[in-house]
Amino acid sequence: MADDADRYQHGEAHDPLVDETEDAREARSAAARLFDIRRVIGGLFVAYGLIVGLMGLFDSSAEIDKAQGVRINLWAGLAMLVFGLLMLLWQRLRPTEAPEPHAADER
Repeated sequence: MADDADRYQHGEAHDPLVDETEDAREARSAAARLFDIRRVIGGLFVAYGLIVGLMGLFDSSAEIDKAQGVRINLWAGLAMLVFGLLMLLWQRLRPTEAPEPHAADER
């Protein structure tokens, strides 16, 4: 009996039930990261920021004059791009973890 405990502590033997539980936990965590709202918001803001920013680069002088000399599309696009990148960075640095199932859910 003590020999089995030593093997488990040193990583020589693996319990298939433990491995199965760890695999299930990793699958739940991957599913939680897949549907993280920060990824959706960040991706949309990056895409829209690129579109609006590129439009701002090629604004005509009439459009710039209408905005009182400010390249509003360029600045708004850059702000959206920065916000989207910050959302994606936040999601990358602080990934979501799947909640632990309750005892009633396991039955």
